[in-house]
Amino acid sequence: MSAVLEAREPRARYLEGAQPSVVRQFELLATAPGAGARLRELILSLAVQGKVVQQDSRDEPASELLRRIRSERESLAVAGLIKHYKPVAPISSDEEPSVLPRGWAWVRFGDLIHELCTGPFGSLIHKEDYVSGGVPLVNPSHMNDGRIEHDPEVSVSALMALQLTAYQLSVGDVLLARRGEMGRYALVTEREAGWLCGTGSFFLKLFKDYDRRFFGLTLEDPRLRRHLLGESVGTTMTNLNQRILLDAVVAVAPLAEQARIVARVDELMRLCDALEAQDRLEAEQHARLRGTLLGTLTDSSTPEELTANWQRVADHFDLLLDRPEAVDALEQTILQLAVRGLLVAQDSSDEPTSVLLEKVQVEKQALIAAGRTRREAPSTQIDSDEPPYELPTGWRWVRLRDIWLSSFYGPRFSSEEYVQVGGVPTIRTTDMTDGEIILKDPPRVQVPADKLDDYRIEPGDLLVTRSGSIGVMALFHLNMVAVPSAYLIRIRFSKNVDANYCLWFFLGDLGQSQLGLGTTSVGVPNVSASKMAEFLFPLPPRSEQTRIVARIDELRRLCADLRQRLTNSQTTQSRLAEALVSEVA
Repeated sequence: MSAVLEAREPRARYLEGAQPSVVRQFELLATAPGAGARLRELILSLAVQGKVVQQDSRDEPASELLRRIRSERESLAVAGLIKHYKPVAPISSDEEPSVLPRGWAWVRFGDLIHELCTGPFGSLIHKEDYVSGGVPLVNPSHMNDGRIEHDPEVSVSALMALQLTAYQLSVGDVLLARRGEMGRYALVTEREAGWLCGTGSFFLKLFKDYDRRFFGLTLEDPRLRRHLLGESVGTTMTNLNQRILLDAVVAVAPLAEQARIVARVDELMRLCDALEAQDRLEAEQHARLRGTLLGTLTDSSTPEELTANWQRVADHFDLLLDRPEAVDALEQTILQLAVRGLLVAQDSSDEPTSVLLEKVQVEKQALIAAGRTRREAPSTQIDSDEPPYELPTGWRWVRLRDIWLSSFYGPRFSSEEYVQVGGVPTIRTTDMTDGEIILKDPPRVQVPADKLDDYRIEPGDLLVTRSGSIGVMALFHLNMVAVPSAYLIRIRFSKNVDANYCLWFFLGDLGQSQLGLGTTSVGVPNVSASKMAEFLFPLPPRSEQTRIVARIDELRRLCADLRQRLTNSQTTQSRLAEALVSEVA
């Protein structure tokens, strides 16, 4: 039985009376994007509203629990163990977030605790004071899911621990982060007794009758967390002060119901764990299936074998292409098939690539003679064991240098050359997306008139990122004058080569892998034009390049349409799930 079905029967039966719409649509909520986090938030919201277990009229009401807490507070004060309590302001009806079940009560946070201490400030403890294996400190980062995860390296010596005895923890104390993630907490057990509250934290002491686990659920309540986040202060990091915390309004359940709620939440969180494990397993299985089926396509050696393998994929299309990442993988497979000569049929009447290469050389020599480009070193010979796969008849392996006219690094401009008005736009890496240029308010520079022809980008030029975001590139097809930024390489191909085919080659696995292998920096990745000049390039006849580009464009449009429909479906599912959550939260 699937985890979703288990959630319906019998694990979600307790919700039927309170929220029947959630029960009816539980599968939608459980399978929506981000389902695990959504379900956990929903469970916590329901728990502190009294909607995860049935109320029992025989339970002692929360008012009696609060009366005993007040009595305990007075006894501790008379004994001199705590200060006399200054009553907090009454709760107005406007402050009550919702209507509570019979037997519950709204109280101020401060009504539930008899001591709230702020952990030591940074002036008392410095990182250089940390030792390994000493008396442990508990900082916010060590609080996870109500438990303390100790870091042996975050400890202090026994001598310093004596100086920090005011921050020593006892069994039953509750630790709460006062900076960063609001609501992060942990309960102190016998293991942590004697440890120290660290910086950035509160530790507080509850009255003995109150269920500490239920108190933890109160701290995890998304509503309370949003309240604390909205009220907290701090510019660079959110900080929580004692007054904000003490004045917060929280719900108190009858003590017996608190125990039942804690047990039910534990059960439901295990269900969430099962759902998330199932999702991970399904994703792994899908990835293996996707890799196997699409791998058979790229392993095809003839068009006939590809046709047979494609039919095998088509038989599983609905299962294979049910998520956007699968469509991305299919699109990458299409690019691999294209540069292997398996995407379109070969035509024996096409002009051979040897003639194409001769035309490129004639074009390049004319530019050299006119002084419009420089003479480059000849390409190195391609060894027989270098090509990664065999090409169809009529194709040839060449070096990238054999088909380009020139390569050029984007110029560097001084700050004085940048202007607000006029000037020439500078194309940057951030302007390039999925092989296209989408300008996003590019900076403008004043380019000297005698340099503009050297710097400017022409239609069909390939712009390649040479530092940092290796693999990001685009063809320039804009009807405007622009120059590349200093972080780009401009490659100008021969007019006898389809620049779009070159782009698809680079966006495919072979092109991307060569860009990775061509990095020259240990830190920030870099690629150079001289490295790129030696890249292996599968060159088809010119007419076949055009047919390949047309076929790729057609298939990518279909992929984009499918991806959009999947995204729309997920968006709708997500919105419906949000509506279900908001109905009860």
